[in-house]
Amino acid sequence: MQLRVTSTAIGFGLLAVMVLSTYLSGAIRDGLFEQRITQVLTESSRSTAQAQTAFNTTSATTTTGVQQLVNDMVRLLQGGGSSGREIFLWRTDPDSASSVLNSSTAPQLSGLITDTLREQTAQGEEQRWQSVSIPDGTGTVPGVIVGSKVDVPVAGAYELYFLYSLEAEQETLSFMQRVLAIAGVLLIVFLACSTWVVTRQVVKPVQRAAQVAERLADGHLDERLQAKGQDEIATLARSFNEMAESLQDQIQRLDELSTVQRRFVSDVSHELRTPLTTVRMASEMIYENRDDLDPVLKRSAELLSAQLDRFEDLLADLLEISRFDAGAAVLDAEALDLRDVVSAAIDHATPLAVRKDVWVAAYLADEPVTADFDRRRVERVVRNLLVNAIEYAESGPVEVRVASNATAVAVQVRDYGVGMAKDQVAHVFDRFWRADPARARTSGGTGLGLAISLEDALLHGGWLEAWAQPGLGAAFRLTLPRRAGIVLTSSPIELAAGRAPEDVDVDARRTDESGPASLPDITDLPGEETVAEHPATVVPARELGDHR
Repeated sequence: MQLRVTSTAIGFGLLAVMVLSTYLSGAIRDGLFEQRITQVLTESSRSTAQAQTAFNTTSATTTTGVQQLVNDMVRLLQGGGSSGREIFLWRTDPDSASSVLNSSTAPQLSGLITDTLREQTAQGEEQRWQSVSIPDGTGTVPGVIVGSKVDVPVAGAYELYFLYSLEAEQETLSFMQRVLAIAGVLLIVFLACSTWVVTRQVVKPVQRAAQVAERLADGHLDERLQAKGQDEIATLARSFNEMAESLQDQIQRLDELSTVQRRFVSDVSHELRTPLTTVRMASEMIYENRDDLDPVLKRSAELLSAQLDRFEDLLADLLEISRFDAGAAVLDAEALDLRDVVSAAIDHATPLAVRKDVWVAAYLADEPVTADFDRRRVERVVRNLLVNAIEYAESGPVEVRVASNATAVAVQVRDYGVGMAKDQVAHVFDRFWRADPARARTSGGTGLGLAISLEDALLHGGWLEAWAQPGLGAAFRLTLPRRAGIVLTSSPIELAAGRAPEDVDVDARRTDESGPASLPDITDLPGEETVAEHPATVVPARELGDHR
């Protein structure tokens, strides 16, 4: 900002100096020229009158005497001016029979007198003048020629020309221009220095405020600005400090409230485990003897057991979330093959896939896909993604892809079910959020699975991303760095990779029998050409347990 303001001031200052210098230079030039022209015309008029008087009062009557008079008058007029000048006395009619010759003090400059000037001088009674450039050996200097008519005895009408040099005025103008240039440079330097100093007085407190704001953003809530004086900057500093104190107070209150909330969730989760264990024992006894009960009580025992399972899962997820919120989550990383973790997650999701009548296609690489990660957490992420995909697949296929590159490994879970709108995708990782609130969780989820999965991915320094379109399904991609410290820049799998089958009758593959006869022809499976480098293993839901 300081440099920008100074540059702007210098630019405007330079423009102003150039305009002012041009105006002053022109005014001085015109003033010097007009003053010199007035002086020259007055002087030449007086000299012309002097010469005419001398010609009128002469006693010379012969050609020789008149020629001598003309020569003497030319020399006399050359030295009679205020400064050096050249004199030209020429006969008006070159065809005249007079034997009195033309006379001049600088015959080599006679070419400066133009025919136009001679015609004007010969035809008028007043003085005529013209600006000329006088050669001086190294260049030219400005000058002016003044012409008038005189009558020479015996010889007749003659033209008298005075050639004045304006070299002195030119030197004066050049000197004034140099003075203006030096003054302009000094003015620009002074303007730059003063602008720099003034803007620094404003910018420095702003820079300090920016530094303090960054420190506040980093969590150093005790940072304050120095407020001195009563000017606007001091008022701004005091207002900033009051704002910082208010923010510190609010943040501390929120932090204390958040701590209390996290402790409350953790304590409640722990405290609920004891009565839950007791209730679980009683529920198991009732569930084991449910066949001896009437149908209504039997169904109640089954519901009680299922909801207790879900309640235990919810308590476990709440405890896990509280660990993430408290920053107490620990990563137990080791070098593992991601394909094994994905296979285990598929095995876990097999019962749900069977119940939902969903096909799962696993595209695994031939080579090991190794990286340093926590098996428990990554398997939990993949399991959550699979359960959600099967839940919303609407009996369509679910595809699982595993790939790697030099810096990262990735697994993608893709379904072709109901999908989600763009605004829904933005909330898919929120806690207890569902795309369709009216839709029941038939798989018994807690609503915290994706939120925990995102925290697990971030704990590894990885990404967990989602893509979806209504009617086209959804895709979730987990990308992990191969080693700790690697900053991810890309993923080895396209987020929305894969496609729904268009020419395959899924129902035709499903039979009541399980075994090799129930497997579809691999060449007819979707997405084969898009992952040619990773041969696909495609398994029907009823055969997922044998896919390895």
